[in-house]
Amino acid sequence: MTLEFRTQEVSQDMLARTRKVIAVHINYPSRAAQRGRTPEQPSYFLKPSSSLALGSADAPGTVERPAGCELLGYEGEIALVIGKTARRVGLEDAWSHVEGITASNDLGVYDLRYADKGSNVRSKGGDGFTPVGPALIPADAVDPTQLRIRTWHNGDLVQDDTTEDLLFPFAQLVADLSQLLTLEEGDIILTGTPAGASVAKPGDVVEIEVTGGDFSSGRLATKVTEGTTPFADFGARPKTDDTQREEAYGSREAAGLAPAVSVLTPALKAKLESVATATLSSQLRKRGLNNVSIDGLQATRPDRKVVGLARTLRYVPNREDLFTTHGGGFNAQKRAIDSVNEGEILVMEARGEKGTGTVGDILALRAQVRGAAAIITDGGVRDYSAVADLEMPTYFANPHPAVLGRRHIPWDTDITIACGGATVQPGDIIVADSDGILVVPPAIAEELVDDCIAQEKEETFIFQMVQEGNSVDGLYPMNKEWQARYAEWSAQQSPEGAHGD
Repeated sequence: MTLEFRTQEVSQDMLARTRKVIAVHINYPSRAAQRGRTPEQPSYFLKPSSSLALGSADAPGTVERPAGCELLGYEGEIALVIGKTARRVGLEDAWSHVEGITASNDLGVYDLRYADKGSNVRSKGGDGFTPVGPALIPADAVDPTQLRIRTWHNGDLVQDDTTEDLLFPFAQLVADLSQLLTLEEGDIILTGTPAGASVAKPGDVVEIEVTGGDFSSGRLATKVTEGTTPFADFGARPKTDDTQREEAYGSREAAGLAPAVSVLTPALKAKLESVATATLSSQLRKRGLNNVSIDGLQATRPDRKVVGLARTLRYVPNREDLFTTHGGGFNAQKRAIDSVNEGEILVMEARGEKGTGTVGDILALRAQVRGAAAIITDGGVRDYSAVADLEMPTYFANPHPAVLGRRHIPWDTDITIACGGATVQPGDIIVADSDGILVVPPAIAEELVDDCIAQEKEETFIFQMVQEGNSVDGLYPMNKEWQARYAEWSAQQSPEGAHGD
């Protein structure tokens, strides 16, 4: 039986015929950047057909926020409705199996995410948790790469994105799913949500619209109500924490939470900026850490002192078939640049390959605009003059004019890497000055820098004594006699001792 799409209305009868609702986890680059993770392949979860509901601007549907729950998340999405059976179809044929497109809202309660180990059965499977409609756009009348989705929360536009740069185009989703399971007439695929999804409370209204060319789904409208029936004591009960609040609202700021406390506090950063890498290297060696310097690089701003937390990007040797899948679009290189945060340092593993550029002027500028403290790569840099003119320092092996793809592929981000002979993990503290670049384990940073400050004070005394004509014998390092003289000198330098008794 063929569905009556040309009526352009989503009906209750149509929903009653839907056997499967399949949702994609992450598909929009904006959402991937917000989440800080970008999948290499699409991943999915199922929603029960009983979660389907209708709603329009004229007749809004309702959804209940379950009693005891705090975080009812909404996600505006484009829904694909299958028109003919698809089983092991190819990319070139997949779109022909889609009959209609409409708006959807992938609702879920973050309070129950913990309960089902990622299946989302309880958190996203509730009655009314998948509104769709109100009208269907004929799939053969639009370009699936030129659709627009918008979401309004209480009248405010909160999501606005297009399908032009999806991580996984719609045809790929259909073809991929059909390799293992049969997509049947009436099945619905939810194709992911862009950045801007958040939390709705009782009394709120969420509206979603999909447009393409001259077509529109109309506004899918859903009003949130408050549930009154508590969860039974024999199953999972709602619970939440600040991690789930941050995930639900999209950021700590949006959730009304205090900024996350970084190991690199302003006070610690100021201390690290006050000491030389030569001193840090000495103290690291005393602790048995000898292989913590990133070697063989030059700097666009050698006069700058840089301190920041590491973010990482790894390149692998180029293989043409893999570059086809990993080199284009919103690849790992662009994801790393587009997600680096204020004060962070992007460290790249390029295997010391000097015959290619790992970053150029556009991406370096993007990192600077996002507030990156520096870029460090043990590969080449292209557009050298423009990169060197930026305020943000870049540390690199050499200039090289080659474009991406000559020698390597951007592969993955935020993993342990090797750069310039040193192992770097995400969250390591990077300290760089004219002497070099060091990787400082965060766990020992506070103790380390305090000892560095003490060491540099001692060296100031030693330098002064040598300047006055004293021999270094017994002074450098200090014997007991010099240590006693240093203690006296040090007391005189303190505010209490500066004025005498």
